[in-house]
Amino acid sequence: MRGVGLAAGAAAITLLAGLGTATPAHANDFGVALNGTYRVLSDGEWAKVGMAPGGADVFIDQQTVVQTWTVSTQCVSPIECIGEVKSDRGWTATIRLKDYWYVDHDIPNWLPCPDGSFAPGHQKFILSGFDPARNERNVKNTNFLMGRDNTKAPSGACGRNQPVVIEMPVRMERV
Repeated sequence: MRGVGLAAGAAAITLLAGLGTATPAHANDFGVALNGTYRVLSDGEWAKVGMAPGGADVFIDQQTVVQTWTVSTQCVSPIECIGEVKSDRGWTATIRLKDYWYVDHDIPNWLPCPDGSFAPGHQKFILSGFDPARNERNVKNTNFLMGRDNTKAPSGACGRNQPVVIEMPVRMERV
């Protein structure tokens, strides 16, 4: 009987020792995490400025902006991730996945006012994985994303009662 207890004790010690040296489990990125370096192009040729509600959008020429982002994200599910974007244009922002990828940051002195002052802007990128071969949205495509670059000045900026909103198409490709 004593041999059975000794054997059981030895087995328990071996099991515990094995657990202590087990390789740690790596977090699952669910195939949607964005991690790495990306080239991001906001196409100013197709920029539009929003009119009053019910009005038409008007296309305007804006500068095309190309930047490089370093992106790091962690996912808790296939539809919920959070992380950080660092742009080579000098800003850092939070990135989050909630059906689409969202990147928000503020731009000081974005909108020039007639009196020579400037109003701030809030820029929001809304992106989704895209499969060009099928011409369809695919959130699991982490190499090529498309969406909108939307920058907005607050209502009342520059003495105007309506916010100024400029929207451009944007594409994001892994470098």
